[in-house]
This record gives sequence, structure tokens and C-alpha cells, in this order.
Amino acid sequence: MTVRLTLLCAAAPAERDVRFGDTPLDERAVRQARAAAGALPAASAWYTAPSERCRQTARSLGWDAVVVEPPLRDMDMGSWQGRTLAEVAADDGASLAAWMSDPEAAPHGGESVADVCGRVAAWLDTLPADTGRAHAVVEQAVARTAVLLALDAPMSSFWRVDVPPLSAVALTGRNGRWNLRMGAVDGRA
Repeated sequence: MTVRLTLLCAAAPAERDVRFGDTPLDERAVRQARAAAGALPAASAWYTAPSERCRQTARSLGWDAVVVEPPLRDMDMGSWQGRTLAEVAADDGASLAAWMSDPEAAPHGGESVADVCGRVAAWLDTLPADTGRAHAVVEQAVARTAVLLALDAPMSSFWRVDVPPLSAVALTGRNGRWNLRMGAVDGRA
């Protein structure tokens, strides 16, 4: 049986200086998530990353029986946690450049892009063949990774995948073979 998995990127607060780390949703983001609830087809399983923003997004979507999945968590940012991209660039631009150009690099002491790709691939492989249609609220790093895995794209492409808040990545497949499924403008996917 084919698994049909929709990964919905968590809503995000309207902050000007986005920081590495979990940020609770503001009322605007909650309203946007509520408005997106009707756009998703029915599902038999619901998952969320453990962050507050992902759990709030799932609640705003009206999901009741949600399983919190630690492998769907955001990238561990190590010593950069809580800092803005601009702060890291100003303090340690060479390390930031290395991190963004080498998928194996983790100058912050946290996870590399390669680590996240491995973690997400392992989680996808744990989904039972009889899952049917499932939805998951995930972090941007997880959604980017899913696109790379489905396309068998190199990890160096990670930063070339834009994943705005509340965007969806639809996958079909199972057992290590995933396909990216594009949706129609009218919402049919």
C-alpha cells in the first residue's frame, strides 16, 4: 500500500529578526493556520514535530489525535540557538559560510544538514505500509529534506529549497522510495 504523506511547514510569527530556535505563534499566525485547515484532505494519521510552533500549528488546524514525533524536530543549532542569522554572520561569518556550503559541517556544535537528512530518511522508513494518508506539521529543515529525499537530490541543494510557513510538501511512497507529488491549484492533491 502506498503512503500519502503531506508535510505542512509550521506557521510562523511575524517577527522581523527571526532567530534560530522555537518561537511561539502570534495571533496572526494562529489565524493563518486556522484558515489553512480546510485545504488539507482527510487523513488517518496526524504527526507533529515537538516544537511549540509546530504543536500550536497542529492545534490551530483542529487536529486532535496528534502524535509528537521527535525525528521531525528542527535542526539542532548548538551554540547558535537563540541568535539571529545576522548576529551569527557578524560574529562568525566563516563558520556560517562553511555550514551553508558543506552539508557535513556543524561549526555550531549542533547538527549538520547531513545529520538532518539521515534523521528524516530514517523516520520516513518507519511509516507502516498501511498508514494510508497522513499529515505532519514539520519544521522548514524537515520539509526541505523531504524534497531532497524524494528527488534523490544532493544534500548541497538543501538551501535552494524555499519552504514558506504553511506550505505543503506532498509525498507518496514507502520503504525508502518517495515521490514528490505536486498539487493542483484547486487543492486536489
